[in-house]
Formats: sequence, structure tokens, C-alpha cells
Amino acid sequence: MKTFEELHAELVTKWAEKDESSGTVTRLLEDGVHGIGKKVVEEAAEAWMAAEFEGKERAAEEISQLIFFTQVLMLAADVSLEDVYRHL
Repeated sequence: MKTFEELHAELVTKWAEKDESSGTVTRLLEDGVHGIGKKVVEEAAEAWMAAEFEGKERAAEEISQLIFFTQVLMLAADVSLEDVYRHL
């Protein structure tokens, strides 16, 4: 289990090192903001549908994926945790 901050630190490292062992991050690097943004929209819809129709466990799973891809979008857009926290 990871915290929001731990996930972010892991992704920052993979992003900086262009970690080949992380196919998802590597592929997303190539997709850029546009491709990652489309994935965020897809995951948001899946999180909503899971919460609406599939129960707590599926909702939690889909929300975790939404958080992952949102953090990847943050990296692609050069948005830090501090940048986001200023708006919470």
C-alpha cells in the first residue's frame, strides 16, 4: 500500500529515469499530455460507473487508477504536489 505522496515520489523517479521496467509510465511518456489526459477522462468515467453500479471495492480500485493517471498527468504538465495542494 502506498500513500499519495509515496506514489508521486515513485512516479517522479520512473519519469526522470525513463524506467523501462515500467511499461505504463514509458508508454505514457510517449503519449504526452494529450494521451494521458484522455486516459484520465476514461478512468474518471470508470470510477464513476464503479461507484454507481459496482460497489465499494470496485469503486476503490477504479479511483486508485484515476489517482495514478492523474499523477502521471501532473508529471507531464510539470505540476508539483505543492502546486496542487495550494488549490485544495
